[in-house]
Amino acid sequence: MSYFGEHFWGEKNQGFEVLYHSVKQGPTSTKELVDFIRERATIEETYSKAMAKLSKLASNGTPIGTFAPLWEVFRVSSDKLALCHLELTRKLQDLIKDMLRYSEEQLKMHKKCKEEAVSTLDAVQALAGVSQLLPKSRENYLNRCMDQERLRRESTSQKEMDKAETKTKKAAESLRRSVEKYNSARADFEQKMLDSALRFQAMEETHLRHMKALLGSYAHSVEDTHVQIGQVHEEFKQNIENISVEMLLRKFAESKGTGREKPGPLDFEAYSTAALQEAMKRLRGAKAFRLPGLSRREREPPAAVDSLEPDLGACPEVDEEGFTVRPDVTQNNILLAPAGATVGTASDPSHH
Repeated sequence: MSYFGEHFWGEKNQGFEVLYHSVKQGPTSTKELVDFIRERATIEETYSKAMAKLSKLASNGTPIGTFAPLWEVFRVSSDKLALCHLELTRKLQDLIKDMLRYSEEQLKMHKKCKEEAVSTLDAVQALAGVSQLLPKSRENYLNRCMDQERLRRESTSQKEMDKAETKTKKAAESLRRSVEKYNSARADFEQKMLDSALRFQAMEETHLRHMKALLGSYAHSVEDTHVQIGQVHEEFKQNIENISVEMLLRKFAESKGTGREKPGPLDFEAYSTAALQEAMKRLRGAKAFRLPGLSRREREPPAAVDSLEPDLGACPEVDEEGFTVRPDVTQNNILLAPAGATVGTASDPSHH
């Protein structure tokens, strides 16, 4: 239906101006919508960064303790929410690119429309000019008729009557020409105005369809994101419900436990016997402790030490109780006495 072709006429012929300014408003509306969606994209990007920061905060939660597994649930949920808002930001940025391309095409269309509307604007101005002259011509004709009628009533001379009649005819002719000009201008204006109205309506229809499509893409993107956000929240709630207190305690015990064996009771007799046996083993396996430089081998000269060493091939002498009998050092020293020396006896004073 041609709404513009039926509702923008009127005595003052202002319909064309209203329609033209409405069409010119199209690019402005597109720009304002681009600014709005760009601001929304900025908000989504800021929110995405805030959720990513919140995820890091959850990651820095205390890694020990029974509550630690729940921090992981918070971190995963925050990461997913950040990704949802970041994805919406990308979709809105792509939508802005489409709108900017449409805005460029729209400017070209409006430039062409402006060129086509020049003739209609001329017709509007022509009709406005004729419309201003028509009342003057009518007023002039009316005055001439009144003058002629006044002279007739006053029984003026025929010569004056003829002059008044001539003026009346000229005024009538002027009025007739004004009416013809008006009708011609009106017909031209009506046709051009109708063409422009239809053209404007077609442009507005195209503009509105395109803008609605862009808004549909915007609404679809926001709706998808909200569905994803709802799924993330539902998953978060489900994860919280699935992690029971018992599960948290069990995980902590399994990961941080120190063992399942309890200390058993001790029997004194068995424990002391085992300790005694272990002590004996240690004593048998340990080396004798001595201080360096105090052994006979280290204190006496090498010759004396060699003379004191027992024959490796002879067996040591054992007494009745089983103890080794130490050899007589005096007898060994006799062998070491110099030649010609007299060996003292037991009764010899030098022996003592």
